[in-house]
Amino acid sequence: MNLKDYIAIVEGFPKEGISFKDITPLMENGEAYRYTIDEMARLATEMGAQIIVSPESRGFLFGCPVATKLGLGFVPVRKKGKLPRATKSIKYDLEYGQDELFIHADAIKPGQKVVIIDDIVAIGGTLNAAAKLVQSLQGEVVGMIALIGLKDLPGLKLLAKYNLKALIVD
Repeated sequence: MNLKDYIAIVEGFPKEGISFKDITPLMENGEAYRYTIDEMARLATEMGAQIIVSPESRGFLFGCPVATKLGLGFVPVRKKGKLPRATKSIKYDLEYGQDELFIHADAIKPGQKVVIIDDIVAIGGTLNAAAKLVQSLQGEVVGMIALIGLKDLPGLKLLAKYNLKALIVD
């Protein structure tokens, strides 16, 4: 199945000069969405995942169903103020400014094999920060999976060290 057929391109959103990749047509098509989850689950199995981690919010749309399909736990990586127990955090650079991500401090066990799943890889900052959070809890990042990897931006190269696989490279 050519998943690229299910991605709508919206020029000038959210601002002029951006070519937004809209994943909602893929999710609206049950066959395409199931295929995507099946492929991500296959890759996560090959990578040896023991638990799935995803950054909010669009990463949840793929990470949760993959974890469920594989019978694995799911760990959310969230923005400030969204997790109720003790957390660890990391600040990271965005294209314009800085952001911060949080994970529950007890979410990953030392040595646990983690696959991080998200919808898109652009400059790689969010996934790189998620990997560093996992590593700060002594988890082992055995792979990353994304629906889309943007080949003209640095994220695919930056995250190659984490065994990153993208279902669509565009």
